[in-house]
Amino acid sequence: MNIIDIRSRKDYLLGHVDDSINIPYLELFNNYSKYLNKSDTYYIYCKNGITSKRIVDYLNLVGYHTVNIDGGYNKLSSSK
Repeated sequence: MNIIDIRSRKDYLLGHVDDSINIPYLELFNNYSKYLNKSDTYYIYCKNGITSKRIVDYLNLVGYHTVNIDGGYNKLSSSK
């Protein structure tokens, strides 16, 4: 599964979803074709799910298949 954490590197190092990769928001937004393939699905999260929703909406608009993880890392980490 392709899981992308768009939080800062610092936040990622403090805790993240297992098997996720860290591509900070601006890096992904400015270079998405470098990181993403249009034939794959990506699950994207941020701290609360708001910023990831914005980038997911944009990436889907330009032809990628991305899914926002609602509630972001805060929701995921509280459910452990």
